[in-house]
This record gives sequence, C-alpha cells and structure tokens, in this order.
Amino acid sequence: MASNTLSVTDNRTGKKYEIPINEGTIKAIDLRQIKNDANDFGLMTYDPAFMNTAACRSAITFIDGDKGILEYRGYPIEQLAEQSNYLETAFLLLNGELPSKEQLAQWTYDVTYHTFINENLKSLLDAFRYNAHPMGKLIATVAALGTFYPEAKNIFDVETRQKQIVRIVAKMITIAAFGYRHMMGQPYSYPDNDLSYSANFLNMMFKTTEVKYQAHPALEHALDVLFILHADHEQNCSTSAMRSVGSSHVDPYSAVAAAAAALYGPLHGGANEEVIRMLTEIGSVKNIPAFISRVKSGEGVRLMGFGHRVYKNYDPRAKIIKNVAYEVFEVTGKSPLLDIALELERIALEDEYFVKRKLYPNVDFYSGLIYQAMKFPMDMFPVLFAIPRVSGWLAQWQEMLQDADQKIARPRQIFVGPERRDYAPIGKR
Repeated sequence: MASNTLSVTDNRTGKKYEIPINEGTIKAIDLRQIKNDANDFGLMTYDPAFMNTAACRSAITFIDGDKGILEYRGYPIEQLAEQSNYLETAFLLLNGELPSKEQLAQWTYDVTYHTFINENLKSLLDAFRYNAHPMGKLIATVAALGTFYPEAKNIFDVETRQKQIVRIVAKMITIAAFGYRHMMGQPYSYPDNDLSYSANFLNMMFKTTEVKYQAHPALEHALDVLFILHADHEQNCSTSAMRSVGSSHVDPYSAVAAAAAALYGPLHGGANEEVIRMLTEIGSVKNIPAFISRVKSGEGVRLMGFGHRVYKNYDPRAKIIKNVAYEVFEVTGKSPLLDIALELERIALEDEYFVKRKLYPNVDFYSGLIYQAMKFPMDMFPVLFAIPRVSGWLAQWQEMLQDADQKIARPRQIFVGPERRDYAPIGKR
C-alpha cells in the first residue's frame, strides 16, 4: 500500500478506495468515484466559506497562522516593510522576484506616468451625490475605466495584459483621491509626476492652494508601509472574488471591480472602521472593564480588531503597524483613542478568556488609528485598503490565467429544496 495515499472504506457498500495525497491535499474530484450505486452522483465535500478547501495552487503569499508568519514570494513581511517600498513590493508580487535597479526605475516610471485618468471619468464621478460612499464610487469608476481600453479583453496577450496591470495600479490612487475630492466638494487635484506613489496620493487628496504639495516624510513613509502590509493576503474573500470572476476570462477592470465590491463589506475592508467605532463608543479607559464584561457575557458585543480567520498568533502586520503608529503620532499628535487601544490590547494579551480563544490584535486594530490621525475620513478606510490590494489581486489573477488546472469557477451545491411537483393553476393553490 502506497504511503502517500488515503485509504477510505465506504461503510454503505463495504468498498475500499485509495485516494492519492499530494502536497498535503486530496483532489475533491477523486471522491466522485465513491458511489452508493451506479446512479449515485458520487461523494462530494461540504465546506461553507471554504474553511478547509484549497481552490488553487499559488506561489505568491505564504501564511503560517499558528506561527504568525507572512511572506510575499518568500520574503518576510517584516523585511519588506522595513527595507522596501510599495511599488517595489508590487513588482515582486506581480513578477515573482525583486526588480533590478533598472527594472524598478522603469516600473516606477511607467506607473507614475499612467496616473492620469480620462477627463470623461470626471463626469461619471460628478454624477454621484455628494454623500455617496467613496468605495461605491471606486467600484463603479474602476469598472467604467475598462470601457476606455477595449483591448483589455485580450487577457492572454502578455503585452496587453501588462499594460492593463500598469494602468490599474497607477490609476487607483487617482480614482480614490478624486472620489474623496468629490465627496468634499473640492476641485480635483491632478497627479504630480515628481512625487512618489504614496506622496502623489496624498497630494491628490489634500493639496489646497500651495503651488507644490509636500507630504511630511513620516506620513508618506507610514502610508507606504501600510500599502505594503495590505498588498496581498492569500485567498481571502476579495482575492477569491478576483479569481472567481476572472475565471470567466472577463477583462481585469471588471474583475478588480468585483474584488473591490467584496472588500467593501464590513467583515473585510471595513473592519478597521469598526475598530474606530468601538474605541469611540468605549470613550475612556475607565469604561473598558464594563465593555470587556459585555464582550464576555455574549451580549452581541464584539472585540473588534482582535482575532483572525488565519492567524492564531499575533498578526505580524499588527506589530509593524503599531510601531508606525507612534511615528505618525509624533507628527499629528497622539490620538485620543490610543490609550483605550493600548489598554484593550494589554487585557486581551493577559486575560485567559481572550488568550484561550487566541484573540490577538490583527492588522485592523491600529491601521484605523493611523488613518484617522492622517485626517482620512472613515469612509475612506476601505478605499485605502483597495489601493494596495489591487497589486495582489492582479498578481493572483495573472497566476490564475497561467494555471492549466483552472477552469471557470462553478461550485457544487447540496440541494435541499422540494422534490419534483406539478404546477398548479392559480385558482387551485
């Protein structure tokens, strides 16, 4: 008997099966041979939310949740956050290797000089109400952007595909910033090609009457680090949406819009906003004990920013962000919510209730405090998530297109509806 197989005995029939094991998995389709009789469809697996199902093989991001490890293409996130910048990290995700000096210069140039968007898109933004959510505007505008590049549907042409990747990464900051300016009733601030990616975004967000906008270096650096930390995170909800929609071979703009729509949800891209709301609701350190009691009692109150589907240890991104937060506060002044956050973190790391449940701080716990200190309104938080995550989405999309195993996504279901019945005329119902 081969050692790299799973022996299965079907107690319904007494038949035995040998299922091959490769890379710690079995193929779900191999279970189809296990049948009760000749008319049986075959055995399926039932896995809501894909808790234990691998839908792809990927070489992009590695996570060990038990050990608190996150790596992009083999590089620890701690090293990238300390030594790299966002555009270099985006190149790494998209191409598999860190760029040479010449490659980075060309990639940076290409992205920088593609940040302008067609003027007609301003009319689309102007059609939204002033109070329309920035994420809704981002989704609609990215989808509309694809109509300006009809060649984008040629997804298997390498050169054409690369052009769309550059365009999407470049124009995300412009679309996001223009959506903010529209919300604020301010004139649009155009890209400045002299600035870095992060500084250019801050310029388009916050420039007013100055001839040349200069972001504070600490804030520019903080935003770049946050962009690196959010660039990819394996097969999360929005990435799965990108792959699923992309599997239909639609253009990448439509797939990115779908991924952004998935990110829009409060359980995904809106989680750091919920942290700010929680801290604001608590209001003071002295109110924390009562809040913790409500959490433990199961009154429907959740400790936001703690715990993660993947991490059963301290989220490595949270450690980096906490240090960045202090650098930002030195410029902006300390957030009045920081003391509440620190005390909540202390309790969660010491209280047996939270330790037993492995509820460690995650990336959302401190990122919201940083964004708030930098004067980003809470409605912009998921947009700030989408900007860097687009490089991860595109890397995953490109990998999916080049994977011969991939087909159009089509999950199975377990039908639990009524058995066949005859239609009854309305008078006899």
